[in-house]
Amino acid sequence: MKFLQKITLFLPLVFAVFSNIAKAEMVDTFQFHNDADRIRAMSLAKSLRCPQCQNQNLLESNATTAYKLRIEVYEMVNEGKSDQEIVEIMTQRFGNFVNYKPPVNEQTWLLWGMPVGLLGIVLVAIVWRTRTRKTGQ
Repeated sequence: MKFLQKITLFLPLVFAVFSNIAKAEMVDTFQFHNDADRIRAMSLAKSLRCPQCQNQNLLESNATTAYKLRIEVYEMVNEGKSDQEIVEIMTQRFGNFVNYKPPVNEQTWLLWGMPVGLLGIVLVAIVWRTRTRKTGQ
């Protein structure tokens, strides 16, 4: 019986150690040439969406894909590529989905136009409703 009690106390400790080891593998230890490059790379990684998680940016995501893409962004910044070049490279690979602020073009006009269109419909409905109430009384 004492053996079983010792195992039940020991197993949570083992799980905690292994979970911390797994988390430690995902730590970014990339060396930048200067702080300005580090800040720019972090800003870029925040502005790009993780293709695996879909609702997190590259910095917030713990997915392996996001980790690899963060390293790629860091390397491109260290190579001296501009923000626009890096975003274009990522957009070519993953489409406009990777941008949190997709451009307005023939593929995204519905995405950008729908809120304005719905607002217009609601305003027209409100005006129409108030006019019919006034004339009905």
